Amino acid sequence: MSSSDISSTASVIALAMLSVALVLAFIRLARGPSLPDRVVALDLISILAAGITAVYAIAAEQPVFLDVALVLALISFLGTVAFARYLERQGSR
Repeated sequence: MSSSDISSTASVIALAMLSVALVLAFIRLARGPSLPDRVVALDLISILAAGITAVYAIAAEQPVFLDVALVLALISFLGTVAFARYLERQGSR
């Protein structure tokens, strides 16, 4: 096996695992018993999307997509922090 075959196989396995995690996160998003559970699931979905983008960037040898994954992860983090702040203020009332 050449290194290209190993890299392609690893990319397929990683994408499959990330896809399974994405489906499970969607289930948690739909069934989540509380709003914070749903927000965590939504944050996980966005991080998994960034991971899928990064794996694709490596597999396709297109480093520009790594920038997209980084921006997606940062925006997701800021959204989660903003929602946590919102929940904190709702709890203090």
